[in-house]
Amino acid sequence: MKINFKIFLSLAILILAVSGCKKLDRPLLGDYPKDANPPGGPLNFFAAFDGTTTNPLMNAVDSVKATFPSINPLTTTGGISGKGIMGVEGKAIYYPATNNFNKVTSFSIALWLKNVAAAGRTEFLFSLVDDSYGWHHSAAFVLVENQTSTNATMKFGLMDQWLEGTFQKPLFDGNWHHIVYSYDQTTSKMTYYFDGLVVDGMNATQTDVKNSGAPRGAIDFSNAYSLILGGWNKHAGAQGPGDDWIKNYSGAMDQFRLYKKALTASEVSTLYTSKK
Repeated sequence: MKINFKIFLSLAILILAVSGCKKLDRPLLGDYPKDANPPGGPLNFFAAFDGTTTNPLMNAVDSVKATFPSINPLTTTGGISGKGIMGVEGKAIYYPATNNFNKVTSFSIALWLKNVAAAGRTEFLFSLVDDSYGWHHSAAFVLVENQTSTNATMKFGLMDQWLEGTFQKPLFDGNWHHIVYSYDQTTSKMTYYFDGLVVDGMNATQTDVKNSGAPRGAIDFSNAYSLILGGWNKHAGAQGPGDDWIKNYSGAMDQFRLYKKALTASEVSTLYTSKK
């Protein structure tokens, strides 16, 4: 009996020790959307926002490496496919990591948006946080302003260069639209896709990425460490300007993806037609 009691006691202590080591700083893994992506594949980060739990962190998990946000104050809404997220005034989602997106040299960022024009409002879609940049603390971000139902001013901040100009597409007409930003280090150019097709007629200030006046080549996100969706840095408590003109994205967003390569036109078309 003494031997049996000792065995029982030892097992009980072992179980308690294992339970005490359990991580409590992130939600338990559960049933969340997963995207087909072979090990080492080009898809680096994917948030479908299709979770069905009562936990907002679970519902916004990245399904490539199960990267959970540490903050998700946004509300759930109908998406282009399943569920999506809706902007909340002064708030944004904060992901403390973006897997290894800080190692890319070319990239593509794909997402679905649905919104109506908001005159006089400068809205930020996302930010890749990087404290190397003294004022804005962001290696990459997108803002839109002067929105109408047919066009908008769009600015992509990329490593302290602002790629800016008029985006002649109805991004704010109240319908779902797919947009892709694709940077290719071999050409040092940004290509924009809207609803599955390349956007023609963009000028050099929107497409040509420079470094001291020369073509930039490989991008450098090595000091970027977190991702903000649905706003800019201040909306998720990160370092950066706090000016009042800086507003969060006010519409719906779905299917946010980061790729570690420049997508081809056929790959973008497939994302659009399959509502991914």
